[in-house]
Amino acid sequence: MILDLEKFARSEQPHWKELEVILSVYEGDSEPRLTLDEVRNLHYLYERASSGLNKVSAFGHEPQLQSYLEGLVARAYAAIHQTRDSSERVAILRWFRFTVPQTFRRHLRAFELAAALTLLGAILGGFALSVDPYAKEALVPSGFAHVMESPEERVAKEESIRTDQMAGQQVQFSAFLMRNNIRVSFLAMALGVAWGIFTCIILVYNGALLGMVAWDYITAGETEFLLGWLLPHGSVEIPAILIGGQAGFIIAGAVLGWGSRQSLRARFRNILDDLITLVLLIVLLLIWAGIIESFFSQYHEPLLPYSVKIFFGATQLAALFYYLLATGKDASAISHARS
Repeated sequence: MILDLEKFARSEQPHWKELEVILSVYEGDSEPRLTLDEVRNLHYLYERASSGLNKVSAFGHEPQLQSYLEGLVARAYAAIHQTRDSSERVAILRWFRFTVPQTFRRHLRAFELAAALTLLGAILGGFALSVDPYAKEALVPSGFAHVMESPEERVAKEESIRTDQMAGQQVQFSAFLMRNNIRVSFLAMALGVAWGIFTCIILVYNGALLGMVAWDYITAGETEFLLGWLLPHGSVEIPAILIGGQAGFIIAGAVLGWGSRQSLRARFRNILDDLITLVLLIVLLLIWAGIIESFFSQYHEPLLPYSVKIFFGATQLAALFYYLLATGKDASAISHARS
């Protein structure tokens, strides 16, 4: 087959010129915005130019035309893939900046309920330990040997360490913590299908464990160690578990359907996007908490000053709640699509 280059070039020239114009405008804009129809047209012209390049390369003998088409196709390819990458980056940024905090605030009462139940559990746990010193043995699960130690023994042991005892073990320990905390958070969420009853139980129980530990160390005069140990990772880990409880109560609300005439399927469909957002937030927070606990929280004085750890944890907690409660309020930015 012999390609009539002159006739072929004459018929395709308008499409090549149109593609050139689009690319010139696109490349001259630092933040290009294309509508869906413009993206489709760009892709069509790119495919047409690519097809023309294949024909010229296979059946023609015109180096100048082939070089022109190679450059045009390369420019179009870069524009298409840059548009796709840019759209993905914008979508992710918009999700972080607006979707997450607005979703959290939309169900703020469910979070407040989870926090109140955890606080109630902490008060009960502290009271139980103040009444019965052996309450820890009854309530603390096996595998938490460091909690079962007396505060004085634990602090003396930790502060006597002069070398990095976690060297080479941080990654495994971090993975273990992530799995454990994600399991607890997801359990609190999933059990919301039982009208939220078991979600309440999990939150109160976890609060009781926290309250017992806090009472134990505070009454032993080891408050600084307690804050330096728990704040760096707990300032993220505990809110993540509370958000798991929040999601559980959202599910419970859909199951109960108070005042709603919608079907159960419709109610679940209405909350699905919010649940996905909260689940992703929980996972991200607990991954970060696992890293912090493994690489930072487990190091104590004299290796790492308590004041540094407490400041880090308090700042992290303030930043997290500022993000969740005070950002993403420009609703118009969500509907504004950079396309």
